[in-house]
Amino acid sequence: MAVLKVKFTKTRRDKLAQILWILNWISVVTGVILFSLGLFLKVELKKREELMAEKDIQYVPNMLIAVGLIACIINFLGGKICYDCVDSTKFLRWKLIMLPYIVCTFFFTLCVLVGALMCYSMHWELEEALNLGLMQAMRFYKDTDMPGRCFLKHTVDTLQIQFQCCGNSGYKDWFQIQWISNRYLDMSKKEVIDRLRSNVEGKYLMDGVPFSCCNIDSPRPCIQQQITNNSAHFNYEHQTEDQNLWMKGCRQALLEYYTHIMQSIGLTVLITWLFELSVLTGVRYLQTSLENMLRQGDPDSESDGWLLENSFMETARTNLSIIKSLGKSNQINTANNGDPNIDVPSTSKAHYGPDNVPPKEKMETS
Repeated sequence: MAVLKVKFTKTRRDKLAQILWILNWISVVTGVILFSLGLFLKVELKKREELMAEKDIQYVPNMLIAVGLIACIINFLGGKICYDCVDSTKFLRWKLIMLPYIVCTFFFTLCVLVGALMCYSMHWELEEALNLGLMQAMRFYKDTDMPGRCFLKHTVDTLQIQFQCCGNSGYKDWFQIQWISNRYLDMSKKEVIDRLRSNVEGKYLMDGVPFSCCNIDSPRPCIQQQITNNSAHFNYEHQTEDQNLWMKGCRQALLEYYTHIMQSIGLTVLITWLFELSVLTGVRYLQTSLENMLRQGDPDSESDGWLLENSFMETARTNLSIIKSLGKSNQINTANNGDPNIDVPSTSKAHYGPDNVPPKEKMETS
């Protein structure tokens, strides 16, 4: 029994072909949108790649770019097919191509769905990449005279000002690393020497943060040194008072920024998937109704269209048997080493001896 069978008149078949022609061209535009979104995401990730660990997170934008390009090609071809199907005589040139086209388009729509899901699942990998990358960038913050790292101070300061954040998880992350280069430390001061000696690794650690952590909206002048020392500042209590530093960590700020982008792109890709699926359904109805019209031999007659000629279970069993038969034939070919004549008996005579003459014939000649 056919699945979702619908009866089509000639007028309905022609209108369906015309509508599908328009929808395929709209799908070409959605392919361009997917390509543009993938390119935009790739550029956004590339902007701050020095703040991320070396993890393969570019697969999502690459997937979107590839899906967008393929969507343009597939839907352009689909538009051409649907345009020709308005004329039943032109359908004959596409008759053998339409079913493989529908199968390929079906698997392509699955790729679009996978792309949408990847946009939502990228969150955890991105968080790990940001966590490791930001900590590494903070450790190299002081290396302004070292090639390959000299730009990181500017990058981190710009990030903290632009996203109004401080440190990786918070401003206290700066307390655990030396972010001031030794060449800017006065080694003649006892306080500096004692602080360096008090650390096992010989680092100059202090309860201070870079200037870019200062909250510009705070009415009080920025307190970025001796943050935990209440006696060092007038009318100050660091545990109870709202400090004039950015409280949010940069990992959270960047993660929220990219998550918003990914969710928006994921929703767009999901809507595109639903649209592509609806167009594919229409093309399937058009193909089956036109094939049934050809079987009847009358271009003006009514014909049935369906999604599947048999039920889901029967279709699955049929496809499974086809796959099994292909597997068996492949095993036979493998066992025969690909020799088509292996089972053909030899018509040549056996080798009887060095003269290749049977013993009886040998005796008669002698």
